[in-house]
Amino acid sequence: MKRILFPTDFSETANNAFIHALEFANAVQGELILLHTFELPVIDNQFFPQNYMVMYESLELAQFDMFKEEIPKLRAIARQHNLGTVPMSHRLMDGSLLYNIEKAITEDKINYVIMGTEGATGWASFLLGSNTANILDEIDIPILSVPSQAVYRKVKTIGFTTRFRPKDKKALKKVLKLARLYHAVVKCLYVKTASSDVDANLIEEWKTEFSTEAVTFNVVLSDDIEGTILDFILYKDIDILTMLSYKRGFFEGIVNPSLTKKLTKNFEIPILSFPIG
Repeated sequence: MKRILFPTDFSETANNAFIHALEFANAVQGELILLHTFELPVIDNQFFPQNYMVMYESLELAQFDMFKEEIPKLRAIARQHNLGTVPMSHRLMDGSLLYNIEKAITEDKINYVIMGTEGATGWASFLLGSNTANILDEIDIPILSVPSQAVYRKVKTIGFTTRFRPKDKKALKKVLKLARLYHAVVKCLYVKTASSDVDANLIEEWKTEFSTEAVTFNVVLSDDIEGTILDFILYKDIDILTMLSYKRGFFEGIVNPSLTKKLTKNFEIPILSFPIG
């Protein structure tokens, strides 16, 4: 059974992503592990020698009480969407988000991480901001990021950006396996720029190798890589976009001010990032 880690702060953004996580877990017949983390403040105990432990115990208890109150609400959301049978367990951990995610991945043998992001403008925060950017850079399993305005819809079409490298082929096979679970099709995009060096024969080899799969290959001539990806999402009606590389530099063009405005209006879809290697 696949194990999916879902870090949550119980915000509206996280609760929206929770629906996507439930549907994902249901599709892959997996289990959700809900993770809530908190960091206790650093207190110089020389000024509070008597109350040092009392203060920490009080803060920990407050987090635990909040955790107990919020978990039933998430289970209610699951039942409202007819997903109450999805297996779920819970973890409340003290420490930094990245540290606890890495710890949970190791201890719980996690296969995927699903996280909410603060809307289209939050793509910049998610992909470039401190905490989550570190998560993207450090962990070596797929991450599904869900913008806050991305209302769940049945996954029928999965987009996949490629440069026809061997590592892309390995990732595509994983995407196709996921697509079969969703009963979805995969549409691949290669943006051929003036400096592209992919041979046409290689593309034909890929088409032949995957001829029995529910996948199509789209080659677009353009030097505007990010804009072409956005157009691809819109015109091919992509429900989830999968990408192999999620290093910050790649996404800086996607989240520039003009493109962020377009994203806000039209491109609120989840991005599934596969680690390189």
